[in-house]
Amino acid sequence: MASAAFYLSVVGTILLALAFAAHVAHAVLLAAGRGIVALVPSPAPAFAGVVTGSFVERETSATDGSERDRTAIASVAWGLAVGAAAALGLALVLRGAVVGRGPWGNLYEFTVAFAFGIALGYVVLAARYPIRSLGAIPLGIALALALYAFSLPSQVEALVPALQNPPLLTIHVGFAMIAYGIFAMSFAAGVGYLVQGRDDRFAWLPSHRTLDEVAYRSVVVGFPIFATMIVLGSWWASIAWSSWWGWDPKETAALVTWLVYAVYLHARNLRGWSGRPAALILVVGFAMVLVTYSGNLWFSGLHAYSGLN
Repeated sequence: MASAAFYLSVVGTILLALAFAAHVAHAVLLAAGRGIVALVPSPAPAFAGVVTGSFVERETSATDGSERDRTAIASVAWGLAVGAAAALGLALVLRGAVVGRGPWGNLYEFTVAFAFGIALGYVVLAARYPIRSLGAIPLGIALALALYAFSLPSQVEALVPALQNPPLLTIHVGFAMIAYGIFAMSFAAGVGYLVQGRDDRFAWLPSHRTLDEVAYRSVVVGFPIFATMIVLGSWWASIAWSSWWGWDPKETAALVTWLVYAVYLHARNLRGWSGRPAALILVVGFAMVLVTYSGNLWFSGLHAYSGLN
C-alpha cells in the first residue's frame, strides 16, 4: 500500500498542476471580459430594500460576484481541484494505514499533507464563496509543496523514540496541517484584497467585501486550531523532552505566527486597521507559516527528528 499511496500522491500532483493551469486560464478569460456574467446581469435579491443589517451583508458577500466567476473552463478547473484534493487525501489515508499513525511523521509526509490541506481548504471555501478567480494562488502554493515533496525521502522508516506517540503525533501535526491549509486561504484572500482595494478595481475579481469575509472566516476557524496545536505540542514536549517549552526554532516560529494572527483579529475590528492594513498582516502571517513549516531546514533544533519540520 505504500507504493499505492506514493503513486496516488503523484496523480494528485498531476491533477494539481492541471487545476492550477486551468485556474490561471479561468482568471485570464475573466480578466479579458469573457465571463458569462458581463452579458447577463444578476437580478437584485428578493430582500433588497426590505431587509437590512448583518443578514444582507452576509448574503451579499456569499453571492456577490458569483455570476462573474464563470467561464467555459470554470467547471473543468473546479473538477480538477476537487480531484486533486481527493487523490492527495486518499494517498494520505493509504499511507496512514501503512504506518499506523497520522501520515505526517517526516518532512515528505507532512509536505504532502500541507499540500492536501491547502487544496481541501480551497475546495471547501470556493464551494461557499465566489473566489475561484483567485484559485491559482492557493493551488499554486499546493503544487509547489507537492513537487517539493518528491525531492524528499519517501520511504517508510521507524520513528525515533521521541516521536513514537501515535495519538499525539496524529492530532498535533494533523492540526498543524489543517491550520496551515486554512491560513493559506486567508493569504490568498488577503492578496486579492490588496489588488482589489476598497473601490473594487477589477470586475473579474471577488469584491473587497467577499475577500474580507473569506479572510476573516478563515482566520476565525484556523486560529483556535493553530492554538490547540501549540498547546498539544507543549504537552508532547514535556513528555518527550521533559520540558514544556525550549525555545526551539520551530516552537518560536509557531508562537510568532500565533501572535501575528492574534494581531490580525484585533486589528480587523479597529477602524484604522481594517482593510488594507489587515490584509498586509495576513501576508506576513502566511510568511510566518512558511517559516514555521521550514524552520529546522535553516536552524538546528529538536524538531529535526526524522526530518519532521
